[in-house]
Amino acid sequence: MNNKAVQDKYAPNSICFGCGPLNKKGLRIKSYRIDNGLEMEFEPEESHQAFPGVINGGIIGTLLDCHGNWTAAIAIMDKNKLDAPLCTVTAQYEVKLKRPTPLGYNLKLKSKVLAIQDDRAEVIIELKADDKTCATGRGLFVAVKEGHPAHHRWH
Repeated sequence: MNNKAVQDKYAPNSICFGCGPLNKKGLRIKSYRIDNGLEMEFEPEESHQAFPGVINGGIIGTLLDCHGNWTAAIAIMDKNKLDAPLCTVTAQYEVKLKRPTPLGYNLKLKSKVLAIQDDRAEVIIELKADDKTCATGRGLFVAVKEGHPAHHRWH
């Protein structure tokens, strides 16, 4: 992984459960730039289990959602040649659980942009454990305007 995580660079004061650096009880994911997307690794804790040895689907959904949202935010920033990302929110997303996600492995997520406009991006995400695809996600993430409750959440 290279450089600084996008969450630390652009939203160091975020309290988001999935990606907020300031949320001490959150997942605090760290996503890094790759060509046409982002990548990250996450080490699940015992408290993230649904049942012994298997990660909870809600935790998996949160990883896919936050990582996908940041992928869109960075892509929209780059497309519009901005110095910082616009705040994006999840308009819709889906999770496909392909196999049980085991505890005891670093989870590796990669995302890429499928389609982009000035204020929104469609993203796909893959989550692997032990080099096996355990879950995939797809989402539409939209930049919010002044007046939306999330508009200033990263600043």
